[in-house]
Amino acid sequence: MELMSGNEAIAQGAWEAGARVGVAYPGTPSTETLEAFALKEGVYAEWCVNEKVALEVGLGASAAGARVLATMKHVGVNVAADPLFTAAYTGVGGGMVVLAADDPGMYSSQNEQDSHYYARAAQVPMLDPADAAEALLFTREAYGLSERFDVPVFIRSSVRVSHTKTPVEPGPRTEAPHREYASDPAKWVMMPAFAKPRRKVQIKRVEALRAWAEECPYNRVERRGGAVGVVCAGSAYQHVAEALPDASIFKLGCTWPLPARALRDFAASVEALYVVEEASEYLAEQVRALGIDVAAFPAGLPLDGELSPGAVRAAFGLAAPEHHEAPAGLPARPPALCPGCPHRLVFKELARMKAIVTGDIGCYTLGALPPLSAMDTCVDMGASVSMAHGFELALAGTEHRPVVAVIGDSTFAHSGLSSLVSTVYNRGGGTVCILDNRTTAMTGRQGNPFNGETLQKRPSRELDMEGVLRALGIEDVRTVDPWDMKAVRRALKEAVAADALSVIVFRRPCVLLERVREAPYAVGEACTACGACVTLGCPAIAKDAETGRASIDAALCIGCGQCSQYCAFSAISSSAVLPNGGTADAAASPSTRSRSVDGGLRAEARGASAIPRISGTGETLADLGGPVAGCGGNAAGAKGGAHE
Repeated sequence: MELMSGNEAIAQGAWEAGARVGVAYPGTPSTETLEAFALKEGVYAEWCVNEKVALEVGLGASAAGARVLATMKHVGVNVAADPLFTAAYTGVGGGMVVLAADDPGMYSSQNEQDSHYYARAAQVPMLDPADAAEALLFTREAYGLSERFDVPVFIRSSVRVSHTKTPVEPGPRTEAPHREYASDPAKWVMMPAFAKPRRKVQIKRVEALRAWAEECPYNRVERRGGAVGVVCAGSAYQHVAEALPDASIFKLGCTWPLPARALRDFAASVEALYVVEEASEYLAEQVRALGIDVAAFPAGLPLDGELSPGAVRAAFGLAAPEHHEAPAGLPARPPALCPGCPHRLVFKELARMKAIVTGDIGCYTLGALPPLSAMDTCVDMGASVSMAHGFELALAGTEHRPVVAVIGDSTFAHSGLSSLVSTVYNRGGGTVCILDNRTTAMTGRQGNPFNGETLQKRPSRELDMEGVLRALGIEDVRTVDPWDMKAVRRALKEAVAADALSVIVFRRPCVLLERVREAPYAVGEACTACGACVTLGCPAIAKDAETGRASIDAALCIGCGQCSQYCAFSAISSSAVLPNGGTADAAASPSTRSRSVDGGLRAEARGASAIPRISGTGETLADLGGPVAGCGGNAAGAKGGAHE
């Protein structure tokens, strides 16, 4: 017996079933599943460029006879839907399991969609574990189900199942016999002449699946009282069982297809039947479609967000269970870019120039929050580039603010590249900023094609981003160090002034990759409380509520020097005089440590003054003479744009 998260248990179940190939694009709450699978003996696992490619790679491995695990978050299923729907026609070779990890409550997602609808629409069976033990069991057994019915099988989790650790009994691996591949165009070539017969195969399969669902061992009835019966699945079951100890429960382990006869029998055995589910009405709709009367909740069940035992009891008009109230008056802790984040100055300068910024999915989306407030849109992976082109089309012939797309390196590989190809093909203009921090940062620093890191540290080929961009025919491609404020400002100013499409690659590693700390900075007596440094939104910088003076937390500061570039009064330095008259410990000796900018490229060693050099020149900010432009002597003067 050991504790495993749902994600770890799914990986364990796939390994025990003899799965040999794992494919995914990282996305919370699914990411750890393939990471755990990759550590198992006798398996191959890879990060793919996106979920569509992952499913297609998996389908190819399945066709060739291997058992396959493909994992993705709920919005990743959107990307993979094209091959998924056709795979429901072709069927499989070796068993194929697809994890769809939903995110009710949107802890790390842009929407709250319910993957049950995909199972119904594609007519692919879906199993819905309620804890890690079921996640392991259902995944292990899903491979036999996949091969028996010749169809991929969904495992659907939610954030609570994926990330909660519960006891499991891991078992040994059973090597699945390899299914020899034999050419079969009628099964695998989905042109109309072959797809039409496969559609009939699918219809017969669905009939067989519906019959199987009636006897499915993963569905169970827990008999208690006869007054109230509840139909539920997944993590909702845990809340119902705790909140309603006297209710009978029909716990669905298979949520598509539903066991029609068994559900009707259960409904007939209770006085009132309710359906409890999170952020969706899928189950209620499907139960009603079976001709079963679903009772309305006395007080209403929330239609969004995660459930809790308290929310379930409230829906039934029952008192909340005994609990400690959360303390009042706690300070808010909004998310923020890390100290030293290479994205910070890009957003600061975009806000200063009042750009219309079409953003994308990644940790850089935090640039939308105050005090940077430098993002106008964020919809889905790759949308920044496509939407920027749409803005340019709609605003053509008018005086308008510059339109700038901002996208990360991994997201660019995922779907931004195809968006950019379309813009180039249609001779679009505008500016695209690729924030290349050398990793897929937000999901835990995974590899991608533009940093060359593979999941199992296998040999790879790192793509040349600038080479790819120029190969598309983009002439204005430049690379800039995003820690260098003057270089960032200059590059953006020149790019938005150009008529042709321009791309700026802002390249510097995520600070969590190397975790290098230079001597921290400090605020000296010259501070005038202008507030310019505070507008950077660095967690290490605070402002005294009474005096307005800034201070820097040495425990958080990594010595990047970004803030010093915005101080017009030279009050921020690693050798600053502190308000108490002492000097910062950071000034004891100059740092000679260089930081990696891009693989073999290294930034110049920082001297005692810690003044960054400007990309492509020998100048420092001090060489330019005078304070940094745009930083006035008061808080208003320090603000550079309407978005701050």
